Amino acid sequence: MASNVTLENLSSLLADDIKVKVAGIDCDGILRGKVMSKEKFLGIAEKGFGFSSAVFGWDMQDVLYTTDANVAPKDSGYVDFIAVPDLSTFRRIPWEDDIPFFLVRFIQNGQTISADGRNMLKSICDKLAAENCKGMAGVELEFMNFQTPSEDGYSNGSQTQNIAAFLEKKHPWISAPYNCRQFLLQRNSTGGGWHTEGGPGVYEAALKVCDVREMADRTSLFKLVAKSIGIEHGITPCFMAKPIQGQPGSSGHIHVSLCDLDGKNLFARETPDDNAPWPDAVGLSDLGRQFLAGILEALPDIMPLFAPTVNSYKRLVENFWAPVNVSWGLEDRMASIRLITPPVCKPGATRFEVRIPGADLHPHYALSVILAAGWRGVQKKLEIKVPPVSAMKKDNTRPELLPNTLEEALKRFNAADSIAREILDGEFVDFFTATREHELRVWREAVTDWEFKRYIETV
Repeated sequence: MASNVTLENLSSLLADDIKVKVAGIDCDGILRGKVMSKEKFLGIAEKGFGFSSAVFGWDMQDVLYTTDANVAPKDSGYVDFIAVPDLSTFRRIPWEDDIPFFLVRFIQNGQTISADGRNMLKSICDKLAAENCKGMAGVELEFMNFQTPSEDGYSNGSQTQNIAAFLEKKHPWISAPYNCRQFLLQRNSTGGGWHTEGGPGVYEAALKVCDVREMADRTSLFKLVAKSIGIEHGITPCFMAKPIQGQPGSSGHIHVSLCDLDGKNLFARETPDDNAPWPDAVGLSDLGRQFLAGILEALPDIMPLFAPTVNSYKRLVENFWAPVNVSWGLEDRMASIRLITPPVCKPGATRFEVRIPGADLHPHYALSVILAAGWRGVQKKLEIKVPPVSAMKKDNTRPELLPNTLEEALKRFNAADSIAREILDGEFVDFFTATREHELRVWREAVTDWEFKRYIETV
C-alpha cells in the first residue's frame, strides 16, 4: 500500500508513464477493470469516472444474473456507477511493462455500493477505529496448478496454449496437474512463505500478516499475479475449492487478530487465567473470548461468505482436513476456529485461524464478516457457549454441523432473523443471496462429467 501517494504528487509519480490500469473487484472476487491514458486518469483521480453497474450484474463467466440482483437491476439499463481510484493502492505491474495500477471503490449518488467488498471492509474498519481498534490478518491460499493445454490438448507442443478453447471441447477432468515448484517463488513480491501441499501440483502461499484492508487487496491481487505469471510458464493456477475428486481441497485459511492503534494485541492476556472455563482459553483475553463467541454464534448464518460456490461444499467433507462443524480449540487444525495463544506462541502473535474458507473465497467479504461477527460478540459481551473440541471429546458430545450445501447455507444466511442480517447491510444480503441463487440455477441446469460418465456406460 503506497500511503504517500496524493493528488498533489500524482502527476510527478506518473511523469514517465503514458497509460494507467484501474480495476474494481466484483462479487466473486474477480478484478474488473480497464486501461486509460495517463491524461484521462489524472483528470478523474479525484472524483472518479463512469463504470458500468454490470460489474455487479453478471456472474464470473459474464452471464447476466437470472435472479433479481437489485444492486444492478436489468430495468436500470446497467447505468454507470462512479469508480473512485484509491490512491493508496498504487502498484506497478512488472509483466505489463511496469504499468501503474490502482484499485477503485464504487459509489452512486454519493452513496457507497453495498456489493463493493472494499466499501464493506472499510466500513467495519472505520467502526473499529472509532473504538481504538484495528484488524490484522494473514491469508493462506492453496491452489492447484495445471499444465496449460492447446485447444486440442497436450500432444502438440507447437500449438498455441488456450485452456478456454480446450475446456469448450474436452472434459475438464482430463486436465493434467503440474508440479510447479519454482515458477512463482522466484517472482513473489507479497512476502510470507511458500511450500508444497498435499495433492498433485498443489502449492500454498502464506501472505504476510498486515492491516486487514491491505490483506484483502493483496489476496485478490495474488490470484491475478499467480495466473498472469503462470501463463508465461505454460501453467494455469486454479483456485477452486475442490479441483479434483479424491484429493484434498484448496483452502483459504484466514488468521485474524485485533490490536489497538498503537499495535498492542487485544486478544493477548497479560497473565494466564487460572479461572478460565477451559484450559484452551487460559491465554485469551476477555475481549478475545467475546470475539470468538461472536464468530462461533454467527458461523452457521454466514457460511456463503466463506463458501460461496456449489463447488465450495465439495471441499467441506469429513476426513479431508476441512471443518464441517461449529468448533474451536487451542492449536486444533481439525476445528473450524484454531486458537493460537501462549504458550504455543508469543503474546503478540495471539490470533484465530478461521479454517472454513476455501481458495475461492472473496477476501473482502470474508474478512468483513469475520470482523463484524467478532465485534458483535464484543459489543454484546457474549460468552463462549461451545466447549473446545478437547472438552467435547471427553464428554463424547458432537458439535453442531454447519450447512453442507450452498442451498442450505443460503437459507440460514437469508433468513429474516439471520445474524448475517444483523451485522451486514440488508441490501447486500439480498443481493448476494440472489447471486448465489443464480449460481444454483446454473448448476442445476448443467450436465456434469460425473453424470455423463455414469450413465453413458450403463444406459
